[in-house]
Amino acid sequence: MRRIALATTALAVLFLAAPARAETPDPVVAIVNGTQIHKSDLEAAYEALPEQYRQGPIEAIYDPLLDQVVVSQLVLAAAEKKGLADDPEIQLMIARARDNVLRDGYVKQAIDQGTTDEKLHAAYDAMKSQPGFAIEETHAAHILVADEAEANAIIKQLQEGADFAALAKEKSTDPSAKTNGGDLGFFKRDAMVPEFAEAAFTIEPGTVGATPVKSQFGWHVIKVEERRQSVPTFEEKEPELREQLSREIVTALLADVRKGATIEIFNLDGTPKTK
Repeated sequence: MRRIALATTALAVLFLAAPARAETPDPVVAIVNGTQIHKSDLEAAYEALPEQYRQGPIEAIYDPLLDQVVVSQLVLAAAEKKGLADDPEIQLMIARARDNVLRDGYVKQAIDQGTTDEKLHAAYDAMKSQPGFAIEETHAAHILVADEAEANAIIKQLQEGADFAALAKEKSTDPSAKTNGGDLGFFKRDAMVPEFAEAAFTIEPGTVGATPVKSQFGWHVIKVEERRQSVPTFEEKEPELREQLSREIVTALLADVRKGATIEIFNLDGTPKTK
């Protein structure tokens, strides 16, 4: 079943995607009626497949994919022999496909030139200098109980010198407290429910909150151990930077091509369009 599905999909995309020649070495993987099919042709077919067929290496689907590239070449030869290239409708489709390739290539070239490693690192440095770039994290522990009265009683015990981890193991309804003593480690503000986060990022480090905090899970007694700021690395920010720069490049490119252009707009029926 997978082979049939792959075959159908591959054949469809191969008619739409022109093979791309890679730099040498680019070995011949098949010869069809004297026409050579190269490794790069197979790689182009692989890249044109839907993502679900590209989960593994090309070697995993080599035989069925190569078969479809061969079939594609045979169909192409048959179309040429029939003279379809001279059909006006086919010529229009080819012209539109060429236009799409040129447009996509023009935009891709602009993006590639504007997202070099040097420019991405420069964008990272600029972003790093902006306020709010560093991420605030809090290291906290909690004891979760069902009602406010019990939470207040626990706070009182802690104020009298009770051990936080021991009480968490004994009283907390959070299952993980049995092993970690309620310790949540370091976390970002958006990793917790708002009520909990607000308290955890307000309580003075090294102290227990004077009042319990209610959330959808129950009542929390919170102890803040430490607070720190971490700076995201370039590698962590690179996808965001690349996307941001790409958007800026495309926006600027579209604005540039509009400059000086004479544009007349008409209705669907060809009549003049009024504002």
